Amino acid sequence: MRVTTNEPAEGFAPQPVQVITQKTVLQDGGNGEAHSGAPQSGTHQAATAQADFLQIESIVLNLDAALRVHARAHFFSWTQGLLQSLIRHELLICTLCHGKPPAFRADGFSMHSPDPALFSDMFVRDSSIAPALLKSWEERRFQPIVMEAGSASPIGNGAFSRELERMGATQLLSHGLHDADGHTLSLFTFACRPGTVGARQLYLAQLLAPAMHAAWVRTQVTRTPTGNDRASNQSILTVRELDILKWIYLGKSNFEIGAILKISPLTVKNHVQKILRKLNVVNRTQAIGKALELRIFNP
Repeated sequence: MRVTTNEPAEGFAPQPVQVITQKTVLQDGGNGEAHSGAPQSGTHQAATAQADFLQIESIVLNLDAALRVHARAHFFSWTQGLLQSLIRHELLICTLCHGKPPAFRADGFSMHSPDPALFSDMFVRDSSIAPALLKSWEERRFQPIVMEAGSASPIGNGAFSRELERMGATQLLSHGLHDADGHTLSLFTFACRPGTVGARQLYLAQLLAPAMHAAWVRTQVTRTPTGNDRASNQSILTVRELDILKWIYLGKSNFEIGAILKISPLTVKNHVQKILRKLNVVNRTQAIGKALELRIFNP
């Protein structure tokens, strides 16, 4: 079992000034290695400055997107779209913790699994997973942790770990939020490909956790649609467009959808463009999120 925190990696100077530490982390390549203090050429300095600007811009865009989350579909679109530019992951498990000892409520989000709810169900049913992650997080004084799934891991080698191995996402990054009494409120677990998580991702998990918690809690407040809402929403897409949307959700390309439905890829592309226009979105991920929000698509 390997558990790590965002303690300075080899190559980082133990700076007491937090701003300097954060700047160093943002400049690394995601593998925990900082730049040396050797003189840099003007071209290299310009490239570094440009990279820093893009990093900061991406962070601001993600925080702004989090403010716009008010439904599960919004949360899906954000975490499986824009958030991937900061923390690349194959699966995200969001967990709310209630009481002491805590009871867990979890939900899964993934563009790489046809049924992310299967992961969240296994996550909650296996009594060793959530408590093990929570215990490790608390023992590390609420710092982000990285854990490898498998037989040597505290989470064991049950169905959840086996599914992660099948997906190729066995590196787990977990971080959350707690109250003033030290009771955990939420825990967010990113299942990533091995070698993906470094010092930069640990820092970003700390930065984004409050926004993720606030956005996720807002999704728990739902409004039951009226009969008129459902009737109006269901008439937006045709039967063929709903069928194509289902295959998009399952990760199929236009060529694959065409082969399944026995139509040309160009015809599929035309249907996809109509779907995007009708839902007033710009890409396939947003289309799935909007369809889920409007309750016109039930995967």
